[in-house]
Amino acid sequence: MVLELEEEIYMHKPPGYSVDGPNQVCRLLKSLYGLKQASRQWYSKLSLSLIAFGFTQSKDDYSLFTKVAGTSFLALLVYVDDIIVTGNCSSSIASLKTFLHKQFQIKDLGCLRYFLGLEVARSPTGIHLCQRKYALDILADSGTLASKPLKLPLEQNFKLSKTSGVPLPDPSTYCRLIGRLLYLTITRPDICYPVQILSQYMDTPTTTHLDTAHRILRYIKSAPGQGILLSSSSQIQLRAFCDSDWALCPDTRRSVTGYCIFLGNSLISWKYKKQSIVSRSSAEAEYRSMASTCSELTWLRYLLQDLRVSHPQAAQLYCDNQAALHIAANPVFHERTKHIELDCQAIRDKIQDGSITTTHVASRCQLADIFIKAIPSSIFQTHLSNMGIVNLYSPSCGGY
Repeated sequence: MVLELEEEIYMHKPPGYSVDGPNQVCRLLKSLYGLKQASRQWYSKLSLSLIAFGFTQSKDDYSLFTKVAGTSFLALLVYVDDIIVTGNCSSSIASLKTFLHKQFQIKDLGCLRYFLGLEVARSPTGIHLCQRKYALDILADSGTLASKPLKLPLEQNFKLSKTSGVPLPDPSTYCRLIGRLLYLTITRPDICYPVQILSQYMDTPTTTHLDTAHRILRYIKSAPGQGILLSSSSQIQLRAFCDSDWALCPDTRRSVTGYCIFLGNSLISWKYKKQSIVSRSSAEAEYRSMASTCSELTWLRYLLQDLRVSHPQAAQLYCDNQAALHIAANPVFHERTKHIELDCQAIRDKIQDGSITTTHVASRCQLADIFIKAIPSSIFQTHLSNMGIVNLYSPSCGGY
């Protein structure tokens, strides 16, 4: 269920206001946007109201509020003045709506189908998330709606650098396009790698960078309704795949971290990020990738606790680098690893206390490859299928 809040606030008249009279104020139909204090004050009032109603604010995600009363469970997720409410008791949800209506002006938008550009479709198979309308808007605004579609966002072994191509005379169009593509990656992990690569050249984009962005648009044209399927038959088991590409960036020689995390068969988290320092070996780059994935797994376990989801078993972490697995399992500091920061060594504690188990996976089965490199079409499509990334509007997609 989606709710939209509108608050009634009052503002004292500004200095020099000509109308005389004591205690005069201007009544506003909506709150003032743009003030530095506006967002903080709005969030403070909303959170205090929810806590007074009996909700508990999550310490792991401040936008998440939960309430437990006997067998009733409510979860509320806030984004500015838009709210998603779910629970197992319709009467509790109704009482919450009545309370919010007394405190604020709310609009009940009904069952969750469209939220912040995300389209939600339900079926016995599960819940499908996509951004088809948003993707088509990008294609229309960029003039590529009639372009020829492509099967891959990037060709295999494709590389970019700052000096590729001729600098654009007006980089604003490129920056606007990349910003919109970044928001599209919320439900499109398949374009996460090329978009993140292009976002590194926002200061001085070139014609080659713009041509690469247009190639991504042609790939989006092939399946604008592609998105994530959250399976209804998934088990409560966290599984993570992590990988890295050593010295990928030709300008800084820094490696990249890529991982994807599943709850059962459903993809719930993924990331591509350039590492903060230069790794001296591929094993070190893989080890840093494992440490980043370990932090995300720890956070997700806390989030599951807030949602009252039991996950007593260890999370499974898959890596295709044997050297990195040995470093994580061996508590002895070696000459090649003593320079690695202490925060990266936290993965050893998680392995020793049994909250995470590491397993070697063959490179051909490493799903995180899709986030760190351009791979062949056959492997790319196989990884997308294994990750539950499907096109809702494809005739072969049954169950909807």
